[in-house]
Amino acid sequence: MHNEPENTVYFYAQTDAFSEFSNFSPYGVAFDGRWWRTVEHYFQAMKFRDEEYRERIRNCGKPKDAKALGMTRKIPLRPDWEDVKDAIMLDAVRCKFQTHEHPRKLLLSTGDSRIAENAPMDAYWGIGPDGAGLNRLGTILMQVREELQTDRI
Repeated sequence: MHNEPENTVYFYAQTDAFSEFSNFSPYGVAFDGRWWRTVEHYFQAMKFRDEEYRERIRNCGKPKDAKALGMTRKIPLRPDWEDVKDAIMLDAVRCKFQTHEHPRKLLLSTGDSRIAENAPMDAYWGIGPDGAGLNRLGTILMQVREELQTDRI
């Protein structure tokens, strides 16, 4: 059972309302002159220093394939990953909502609601199996929404 405020907006699966908030949603981002099909593609690739491996992830057809490649530990993670992953996620999410009008309007339509990634297997980016996760992605979405509301981006 979630101990969430009543005005919480949940997202997770591609069939959910607000699925546009998911990093798997088909809204690409551009960084360093390259186009990434989804935030997930970009985020997973940034875990690695190996340029060829980054490109392999970038060229995946589906975000779940990009995630699978990003989960490998056969290729070493960049040594600073734990220090930079939140900032990389924020940059990618901010870029997505700056670039694409539909998800931006949807994000703004949530007003001051709490946003929670209802990810049962992820207690870092989502709320986890018991609703007590850190919800870092939801927090980032709320930060980007506030920036958009106040025209800071």
